[in-house]
Amino acid sequence: MYTLRNRLLIGLGLGVGVMLVLAFWSDLSSLENILSRFRWEFFPLALACTLFNYVLRFGKWHYYVRRIGVRDLSPAESARLFVAGFPLAVTPGKVGEALKALWLSEWSNEVAFSRALPVVLAERFSDGLAVLALSALGVFAVPALWPAFLVALLLSLSIVVLSQIRPLALAILNLLQRAPLIGGQIHALREFYEAGYLLLGPRPLLFAVCLGTVSWLGEGVGFYLILLGLGIPPSASVLADAIFVLAVSTLVGSASTLPGGLGAAEASITALLLLTVTSDHAVAAAATLLIRLATLWFGVTLGLIAWAATPRLWKRAEPDTPVPTQNIPTEGKVIGL
Repeated sequence: MYTLRNRLLIGLGLGVGVMLVLAFWSDLSSLENILSRFRWEFFPLALACTLFNYVLRFGKWHYYVRRIGVRDLSPAESARLFVAGFPLAVTPGKVGEALKALWLSEWSNEVAFSRALPVVLAERFSDGLAVLALSALGVFAVPALWPAFLVALLLSLSIVVLSQIRPLALAILNLLQRAPLIGGQIHALREFYEAGYLLLGPRPLLFAVCLGTVSWLGEGVGFYLILLGLGIPPSASVLADAIFVLAVSTLVGSASTLPGGLGAAEASITALLLLTVTSDHAVAAAATLLIRLATLWFGVTLGLIAWAATPRLWKRAEPDTPVPTQNIPTEGKVIGL
């Protein structure tokens, strides 16, 4: 927890630094003038769109939790863990998000950390595919983005296909079992693979990506509302641009591995807004600051509230232990959909 606190402080400090850089880059007086004319009644609507995204993403999280065999975690407890994970996004490389898997293994008697970790990874992976889908149409308007889009798509599809070639995976695990350093962890590796195999199957993955696409679309609509509040005339093209800009910037921020995508996401939002929506640097900077407040920092705030209200999150972690085989869904079982 001490290390996690330091990493969170790094992320929070970087966030403040990025906001200051963006403010001075756009000319502080111009930015202040733009924000003074912002129609603040649009901001709560943008927050509501973010909450819409969180609710649907929680539905996906809880579906994944159920699919790996967890039955003793109530929806309320599952939601608490989900929300408590929001601040972990601002840790370097988002490595702190693995703590969600540790919490899940501690709060449930039916799953070990090695089996819970794929839930976190599959959740982020399906979010990436959903955001990739939302950015697809906009890529036609910006040909320079095509190479990066295709690379991301092919890499994602390769991960899915390889995860489902079960004989290959089992052969690799059998080889690793004989390795001197890894062999002792083979049980955990098998648990990790079995959970990943279940979560990345065609049916659960399709469900997760469809749900994720709708949920992230909500944040795109929230960005559109912020643009309207800044005086951008309403139109279908501006709505499409808002969804595209937010989707691409989310991908850029995730690919950067920076805490919360800080710096990379803001730079891409501002640059794409100047390319598609407005030529006013102050308007682009104001829109960037507002949407990051309504998405990333809103989520971090909710997560910190969950931490403060849940002392159990700070309980000392117990070592990963094997789970009785009768509690683990076998390959042939279909859980959920």
